[in-house]
Amino acid sequence: MRRLLYTMLLLVVVHFASAQRGGESTYDFLNLTNSARVAALGGTNVSMVNNDLNLAYHNPSLLNDTMSNSLVLNYVPYMADINYGYVAYAHHFENVGTFSLGVHNINYGDFSRTNDIGEYMGIASAAEYAFNLTYARQLSPRISMGMSIKPIYSKLDVYTSFGLATDFGFHYNKSESLFSLGIVLKNMGSQISSYHDTQEKLPADLQIGITKKLAHAPFRFSLTAQHLLDWDLTYTAVDKENEGGSGFEDTTDSPGFGDKLMRHMVVGVEFLPSKNFHVDFGYNHRRRKELAYTERMSTAGFSWGFGFRVYKFLFSYGSARYHLGGSSNHFSISTNLSNF
Repeated sequence: MRRLLYTMLLLVVVHFASAQRGGESTYDFLNLTNSARVAALGGTNVSMVNNDLNLAYHNPSLLNDTMSNSLVLNYVPYMADINYGYVAYAHHFENVGTFSLGVHNINYGDFSRTNDIGEYMGIASAAEYAFNLTYARQLSPRISMGMSIKPIYSKLDVYTSFGLATDFGFHYNKSESLFSLGIVLKNMGSQISSYHDTQEKLPADLQIGITKKLAHAPFRFSLTAQHLLDWDLTYTAVDKENEGGSGFEDTTDSPGFGDKLMRHMVVGVEFLPSKNFHVDFGYNHRRRKELAYTERMSTAGFSWGFGFRVYKFLFSYGSARYHLGGSSNHFSISTNLSNF
């Protein structure tokens, strides 16, 4: 275990100087949230203990033997007619560990291809795929480790690219006090072949989260810190079409320490009145600061959802408000094939 922890620390140090923000790396679809439950909790969660196989997508060390023979299906009708989803299956092998296999894909739709003077030249399509092979093992009653290997295929019209990414996860669960902690280093890797001649970096990320359930009340709280490889997430957007034009910052006031800190934080709250029903709420401060309209902040950055069990299936729905122009809707179905 000590060697694995040292390996994770070394990988963090190596990639710290090359941390990526959104829009500065390729294969950014890897950061999209599939699970309706996680989407409702703010978009990411790396520490929550549950038998939901979707959690292993965010932290491979959350994969455990209770998920054996679990099957999950996720579908997200995203904005601008973009659709993406995730399907995964898990199986536990005694004295070896738990494995899962999943496919994460995004379809950007069809586009009209034209030349430089606007003449129609047919249809262009774009889609990306990541195949997730995950392995996790319980090292002690409280500690587990996991790893995901993700071969990636991307096709944008006539341009294609192959890549390979890896996630390393650590999880600590103190069940008697209803507390858990998760650490994951995500999307470590590189392109094997690029779209053209330029090699691009993957969206590497370090995330740390804690979850605490109240002993005498049906509430569970989560706090997740993300994008920890880059402290300052603020940026300045410049109008490149008009050289010398005025750039603008994503906030009207110069962000201080508190704002920069909160941009890393995702807060989630679950209401658990029974084993067969849950209601979720979340807040993503970075999403609110970057996408909210200054004149009307609305509920940008907030999210909510619920889940309920019918017969042998768990149905979940999550909604995340991005900006005034739209929200994302997430649908998840999960079951355990051993129950049939």
